[in-house]
Amino acid sequence: MENTNTNYVIQMKGITKVYPNGIAANQNVDFAVKEGEIHALMGENGAGKSTLMKMLFGLEQPTEGEILVRGEKVHLSSPTVAIAHGIGMVHQHFMLVPSLTVAENIVLGMAPTKGIFVDYKKAVEITETYAQKYNLHVDANAKVMDIPVGMKQKVEILKALVRGAKILILDEPTAVLTTQETTELFRELVHLKEQGYTIIFISHKLKEIKEITDRMTILRGGRSMGVYNTADTSEQDISRLMVGRDVILNVQKDQAQPTDIVLKVKDLEYTNEWNRKMLDKVSFAVRKGEILGIAGVEGNGQSELVQMLFNLNQPEGGTAEVNGKNILGVDQNKIRAMGVSLIPEDRMTYGIAATGTIEENVISDRSEKKQFNNGPLFNMKALHAESDRLVKEYQVLCKSAQQQVGMLSGGNIQKVVVAREFSSDPVLIIADQPTRGIDVGATEFIRKKLVELSRAGAAVLLVSADLNEVIELSDSLVVFYGGKISAYFEDTSAINDEIMGEYMLGLKHQSEEEIRRVCHEG
Repeated sequence: MENTNTNYVIQMKGITKVYPNGIAANQNVDFAVKEGEIHALMGENGAGKSTLMKMLFGLEQPTEGEILVRGEKVHLSSPTVAIAHGIGMVHQHFMLVPSLTVAENIVLGMAPTKGIFVDYKKAVEITETYAQKYNLHVDANAKVMDIPVGMKQKVEILKALVRGAKILILDEPTAVLTTQETTELFRELVHLKEQGYTIIFISHKLKEIKEITDRMTILRGGRSMGVYNTADTSEQDISRLMVGRDVILNVQKDQAQPTDIVLKVKDLEYTNEWNRKMLDKVSFAVRKGEILGIAGVEGNGQSELVQMLFNLNQPEGGTAEVNGKNILGVDQNKIRAMGVSLIPEDRMTYGIAATGTIEENVISDRSEKKQFNNGPLFNMKALHAESDRLVKEYQVLCKSAQQQVGMLSGGNIQKVVVAREFSSDPVLIIADQPTRGIDVGATEFIRKKLVELSRAGAAVLLVSADLNEVIELSDSLVVFYGGKISAYFEDTSAINDEIMGEYMLGLKHQSEEEIRRVCHEG
């Protein structure tokens, strides 16, 4: 445990946050960060990390407690006030305008002007000066929609630095990065630390925490479990402190025994609204009893593929069939009736109705079934029993199934989505980023369920930016680059994140003959 020290740039003392509905997100939390360190903030979803950081960035106000910056008590009433005190935050979901250039995004809201016009040349000059100073190399003139996700991360960090931030809060900064991009980001964070910057690093990736951070504060159930020197704490100790029990960090699974083709995709094509080819004659098949993984840096067609398969978008060409029946352009209820389940990438937009109850969300796909209806009326007793069963089986942390789902933590919202999608006896599960931004306990639970369902005969299409997850969970694996399949691995046992990164960044590309096997046609 850490001894007290007065050399703190941030001190949050006795922080309690109680929402109007009576839920206490933080209870008497102390959080202190030394100047010039990389400090991890860890905990399960619902542990209070996001709430604590929202208060430090002025997005929310504590019910009790005080915040000191460099020993001075402050009232962080808004992000503008937080930035004035040198605190910047890089959110997990980037806050960039795709149609603007990198330079325009970096100076947004504080753009230099020449008369009544924005001085674009000056904006580029500011961007390039800061990029060079902090070793965060970006293309100032490129439109954000055209740059890779690793560069978007740098743009967000530069935005904060240009505004005078000396303390950076990074929320899941590596969630969508390849191994190579993560290595580069870590090198840049160490460079910032050496220049006296302080970094608060929120992540669920234990290996990264061990690699990059000096100390860590662990939250559980809204309370602090203490402050620890990272070098003295094992991954198993960290997960035990976070979850309160031992967690199996590696996926346990039997050898797959795939049989018939369930999902067959052939020559799928799609061009987005900015005239960019996102899917370029993509073909593959997923078989009963296997998990086929799709890896790739975000923006290489994975999201568009999932949208096509669940009628959230229309392709320009190609076919997609489930057990021989077309699913392109078909009503979503009919797709579900074919036995297709979807865990969407964006759980808040496509996974739940945030203002509905947990019960309304978990039974929304089956409320019309006979067992839940008495003539024109719902069988409320059966509906309550079903939702209570799913809440218990999927370990959703809540007061009751009647609680509003939008008030749950991210991990528990994901469990509600998973409970509905996994319990519908699916023949095909499309799992898009199923464990993004959730803690080790919920991640372990969801991964285990995916393996169980695949081994019971479901076909699973797994899309994940988490390389460890996609390599460990998948039986076979494809890599997307530039809207095409750049590699296919029939066996994942011999590959690692370095090899994957080369294909994901377009440094390597398999031959057409090697890739064609993904369709099981030779």
